Amino acid sequence: MTHPYIAPIVEGHGEVQSVRGLLRRIVSEFDPRLVPVVNPPIRVKAGSFLKDAAYFDKHVALACAKASEYGGFVLILLDCDDDCPARLGPELSRKAREVRSDVPVVVVLAHREYETWFVTAAESLGGRRGLPVDLKRPDDPEAIRDAKGWLGDRMPSGYDPVVDQPSFTEMMDFEQASGNASFRRLLRVIRAQLVGNTL
Repeated sequence: MTHPYIAPIVEGHGEVQSVRGLLRRIVSEFDPRLVPVVNPPIRVKAGSFLKDAAYFDKHVALACAKASEYGGFVLILLDCDDDCPARLGPELSRKAREVRSDVPVVVVLAHREYETWFVTAAESLGGRRGLPVDLKRPDDPEAIRDAKGWLGDRMPSGYDPVVDQPSFTEMMDFEQASGNASFRRLLRVIRAQLVGNTL
């Protein structure tokens, strides 16, 4: 059994610090025997990545070259913000295939932002990094437009993505986070690649 190679493209400094731990947790929970090799994340400017074709092609080609070298796949992980994931996700997948059709590229758009997954799994983060012990998730986490702010308002020192995002990624309960549709998609597409490439 080979260990999966994943080349991520992300947009934030917090994601750069977090995505390796996130992917290792996902892969380990799928099959504890697997230890993914995660390429140093390629950080992009979301606006340019979405609107500048040359910028998009350059960074996707770089990630695909790394993934192809080791028989792996590319993960594009971006915040959806106010875009429609049902429209934007397939569009990015199509554009990525036009860059390299021979390398698997999976697209996951966090709705509305990565931190929305933490808000969805809020109860599992209670008492961590200054959050209240009795922290409760809101009724509709995906309706919150500023998940970073929601977390920061409940932390004595505020929320710092570079410091707090990696920690919360390791701490959050995946079952709780799966109440968020975009997180369920992340689990589903990563596991689909594992089945296709390693089992």
